[in-house]
This record gives sequence, C-alpha cells and structure tokens, in this order.
Amino acid sequence: MKLPIYLDYNATTPVDKRVLEKILPYFTEHFGNAASRSHLYGWTAQEAVENARLQVADLIGAEAREIVFTSGATEANNLAIKGLYELYSDFKNHIITVQTEHKAVLDVCKHLEKSGCETTYLQPDSSGLISLEQIEDAIRPETFLISVMYANNEIGTLQPIKEIGALSKKREILFHTDATQAVGKIDINVDDDHIDLLSLSGHKLYAPKGIGALYVRKKSKASQLIAQMDGGKHERGFRSGTLNVTGIVGLGEACEVAKYDLLSENQKISILRDKLEQGILQNITDVQVNGNIENRLPNLANISFGGVDGENLLISFRDIAVSSGSACTSATVEPSYVLKAIGLDDNLAYATIRFSLGKYTTEEEIDFTIQYVKEVVESLR
Repeated sequence: MKLPIYLDYNATTPVDKRVLEKILPYFTEHFGNAASRSHLYGWTAQEAVENARLQVADLIGAEAREIVFTSGATEANNLAIKGLYELYSDFKNHIITVQTEHKAVLDVCKHLEKSGCETTYLQPDSSGLISLEQIEDAIRPETFLISVMYANNEIGTLQPIKEIGALSKKREILFHTDATQAVGKIDINVDDDHIDLLSLSGHKLYAPKGIGALYVRKKSKASQLIAQMDGGKHERGFRSGTLNVTGIVGLGEACEVAKYDLLSENQKISILRDKLEQGILQNITDVQVNGNIENRLPNLANISFGGVDGENLLISFRDIAVSSGSACTSATVEPSYVLKAIGLDDNLAYATIRFSLGKYTTEEEIDFTIQYVKEVVESLR
C-alpha cells in the first residue's frame, strides 16, 4: 500500500491506462491538426475528434453534433451562461441558480451582474437540496435561464434535475446544469432530464486535464448562444481555437470506458465509501456526515469533526490526501461557502474533510484510513 493514500478523486483523477494507451499515438504518429482538410494527417485527426464526439454524446444520451469541445467545465459554464445572456440581454436578464453552485457558475453570474444581469441565488435546505417550489417562486417574466448543478462537488448532494428540467421546459426557460461531478458516476440522459445545456470535464472521469465539453441541445434556443471566443469558427462557431486532439481522444475514450464500467465500478465504490463512513462514525465521537445521505454521489463522504481545530486537522493528515471543506485564497482562509449555506457554523465548517473515493481505491486503504483518522482526531483533541 502506497502512502499517502489518495482520497481526493473529486479534485482530479489519474488518467486511466486504457485512456492513455488510446491517446499516445496522437502525440507522435497521428499529430495532425483536425482543421487541416487537405491531407491525411488532418483527416485522421478529424476522424478521431468526431469519434470522440460520438463517445461523449453516447454517455449522456445526446447526439454527436450537440457536443462542443472546450478546455474544461469552467469554460463550458462560461460559454453557456455568458453566451445565453448575450443572446437574451436586450429583452430578458434574469438567471436562477443556487448558493452552493461551483464558483465557475457563481462568479460568472457575479460578473454578468455588472452588465445589468439579475441573479436569484436559491438557499438550499440543510442537506443541500432545493425544491421545485423555490424555483417556481423565483421565476419572473424576464427569466431566461435556470442553472443548477447536477451533483455538488463538496457534499455530493444530487439535485432533482429531471423535475427541474421538466419545470423549465413547461415555463419555456432554458435549463443548464454543471454536471462535472456527475458524469461518469451516475446515469445521465439529457433528453429524459430535459436539459438544454450540460457542462462536463475530462479530469473528473479519468481523462487528461485541460479538456471538457458543453452539450448544447440543437432543437432549442440554446443552439443560438453567442460564442465567447472568436478566431476561426471552430466547433460549429461556438468555440474557436485549434482543437486539443489528444485531450479530445482521451475524453472520448474515458466516456466509452465509463459507459460500460459505470454500474459495477460505482457499486464497488459506494460499498467502500459506506465502510469508511461507518468506520469513522463508530470509532470517533462528535462527528457528523453532511449532505443528503439518501441522494448523493456514490463516492463521496463529507464529514465534520467537532472539538478539533480545522487548520490543524487538515495539515495533520500527512498519510492521506484529502480536501478540507474550506476554500483558500492567497490572502485569507474562509470556511466553505457550501457548508455555510447548509447551516454549519464557522468552527464546524473549518473542521470538515471531504473524502472522495475512486475506482483505484482499495479496501485495505479504507481500513488504514479509518484507523488513521481515529488516531489523528484523538491526538488533536
């Protein structure tokens, strides 16, 4: 068993060896530019891109031409929200989102507010869930977009996406979801869920960093969103720039792997997650699990430890790689805004650890982690 044990899969994942094997030839042998249409090198690269587009689409129940490749989910979120605001701003200017969204959504909304956009930030309940009634009450005549993340990156809570999508469709409002943490972990079908735009990122599902995608429903107003990057009309005009062929091939292969391994892998992961959680709860006093226990990601346990200094807790975990519930900036350390939004006080929010498991996590590692966490917490107390 190698130390430190990696339990931060929601931050990033290693590249699957099958994905790496698929990528390698596109660094050397098949190195062409996918936009070069006059020779074999370009044709080969273009064929690989289109095959990957189909693989990504298949994983989420979309059509290949509805997939726009980006540098990651942050760019996809920016393209979706800014692109739609630019489309609608002359006659509609209101967005509905949630206080616990990723900063890649919240900061975009804050940025647009400087240009006259208005945003309603819904308050979730203590488990991180929002209700359809909250959304219904927030809708205005000028609402053009509802953006709700599929699964929260810190606490794992799954929102009622299908119901939100149906409501959005009924009220003729576009629906965007940041599904970065959900894709590859749970079954997603954009048609069943009435999703108009969906953001995803490769490095959360065992593909390389620096590649992602935006799903854009072709038979909706979403398909008219305004590009935010100009210079060549790549990706059907949605996103200019030379395509990252190696990254795209990796994302496609990772989606192909996830499509066939999803159920079995996540059953195994959820068993290990439950073992970790129960082991901590049974062996350590004054702890609590955050998020919606019945409706969450299969790989995540967000746990608060009472009676412990949060900063000392994180730096004491030298033999396990985990994340704190706190968001750090260069100047200050603040308690997680997600945990604050669901009602935790500052002290408990600081003393919160996110354990996120992956397909390479072993039972031996979980057994070690339970005992190790117990010893560290008892020592600090």
